[in-house]
Amino acid sequence: MSIMKAVVLDAPGPPEALQIRDLPIPTPRPGEVLIKVEAFGLNRSELHTRLGLAIGVAFPRVLGIEATGTVAACPGGEFRVGQQVATMMGGMGRTFDGGYAEYTCVPARQVVPFTSNLDWSTLGAVPEMLQTAYGSLTIGLDAQGGQSILIRGGSSSVGMATAVLAKRLDMTVLSTTRSSGKVEELRRIGADHIVIDDGQIADRVRDILPTGVDTALELVGTPTLPDTLAATKLHGVVCFTGMLSNVWTVRDFYPIDYIPRGVRLTAYTGEATDLQTGILQDFLHAVAAGEAIVPVHRVYHLAEIREAHAEMEAGSATGKIVVLTDRQPEVDLRG
Repeated sequence: MSIMKAVVLDAPGPPEALQIRDLPIPTPRPGEVLIKVEAFGLNRSELHTRLGLAIGVAFPRVLGIEATGTVAACPGGEFRVGQQVATMMGGMGRTFDGGYAEYTCVPARQVVPFTSNLDWSTLGAVPEMLQTAYGSLTIGLDAQGGQSILIRGGSSSVGMATAVLAKRLDMTVLSTTRSSGKVEELRRIGADHIVIDDGQIADRVRDILPTGVDTALELVGTPTLPDTLAATKLHGVVCFTGMLSNVWTVRDFYPIDYIPRGVRLTAYTGEATDLQTGILQDFLHAVAAGEAIVPVHRVYHLAEIREAHAEMEAGSATGKIVVLTDRQPEVDLRG
């Protein structure tokens, strides 16, 4: 039996609950694809699972809602062996084992092929981050070139990716961060205005754009949503996508009192099918040509998964945390 290294969570807990174990390499059935994982990005969804905040997760579980690598086997012939692919969502790391492993087995419908010479530490950051940012801009906000956008939670990986995509649309970008130490990084990716977020920023946004922003992306969660709505112009659109605060419900929701007159509130949650090959390929070409940036904060190795999760939980990252599946350095995390 062929064996792989995988990160297993037996039950919710601190970063130390993540354990590297030897597991059998999955055997794909027709309609499934076995992927040799080269890299994967960390996501707040996985933090929610580790903290016990996710619903419908059975343990033990290999976490990871995304992965990037090459096709190792594909019984149905949908993809050729060796093809570079990305995968995400569809229940990965929640209802079935995900990408925190040297191999992952997923339905063919959630595999996105691409071709790139970029390094795996860059490629591993892209799939879920790009899918969420692109889907929020297009499906959630119907953003148009030349509009303004407020990105609440701008120093998160999705926030930074959204800024990169928005600047490619020639949008005016206002990005928020709670830390003055992240300002320069936001400027580097092209944000036009950076607002230090103390929870109440609507007045400062209107100091910059007196009528308010055309569009706003809410990535922090419901604690800041009313203030984000207040920063948005008449007939502007706010898209609720993220929950960096780990708070995503509104108690005693009364729409007429909650939503400002004439402001539109929508939401976005996506799947792999929202990130078509052409969209992914065009973005990777732009990165290779120096026309777009992949905001990678730091790259870890599989054996450093606990440290990577601790940094994600601390909220100190500016951009995406990526994990490579090679086995260096060796650290004993076995249970």
